Amino acid sequence: MAYLFLAIAIVAEVIATSALKASDEFTRLIPSMIVVVGYGVAFYFMTLVIRTIPLGITYAVWSGLGIVLISAVGFFYYKQSLDLPAIIGMGLIVSGVLVIHLFSNTTGH
Repeated sequence: MAYLFLAIAIVAEVIATSALKASDEFTRLIPSMIVVVGYGVAFYFMTLVIRTIPLGITYAVWSGLGIVLISAVGFFYYKQSLDLPAIIGMGLIVSGVLVIHLFSNTTGH
């Protein structure tokens, strides 16, 4: 269940961060509400995850995958470009998350 909760936290954080740009500095009501609710959901589910998975591992996976997913949202939805160094860097982040998940004995699986 911990990894399901972590996935929910990541998706909620990605939704909230995406809405942050759309909130136009919290001047638009609906995107602003999505930001507050999304981060609330993300942090609630993070509290459930850290009961089982160590905090450092949880945060590494959450932030690493969040960076990649937010960059994808920026690219596809907001039409923001990514250069080669950014793409390589994100590939390294994903590689790091995979190494943690597949080879670390501290991940709780």
